[in-house]
Amino acid sequence: MRKTTSIGLLVAFLLAPLSAYAFEKIDTKDKFLSLVEGKTLRLTGIKVQVTPSGEITGRAFGRGVKGAWNWQNGYFCRSLYWGNRDLGQNCQEVRAEGSKVRFTSDRGEGQYAVLNIR
Repeated sequence: MRKTTSIGLLVAFLLAPLSAYAFEKIDTKDKFLSLVEGKTLRLTGIKVQVTPSGEITGRAFGRGVKGAWNWQNGYFCRSLYWGNRDLGQNCQEVRAEGSKVRFTSDRGEGQYAVLNIR
């Protein structure tokens, strides 16, 4: 009985809508920098740093990551290269919760990634 309950809780957790998590919107450059300055953003296969001077550097899935960013109207706007591949410009909504930061492409309307801040 206990095993079934544990599995049920795990399934409910995994299926919970993303909005159920307490991610707070980060809407200023200063707030964003207070989260990421001097830290590494990590996800399986990804390790990147975002500097106060507007640079993005790191590695993702065996390739170098290099780019630039700025803050525009409440969004993290970046242009990025992954190896030789130009991923282009994209402005992203940023939300944070504890040691996690969520970037949602297309000003919060697109795909998202949740990275650990370390």
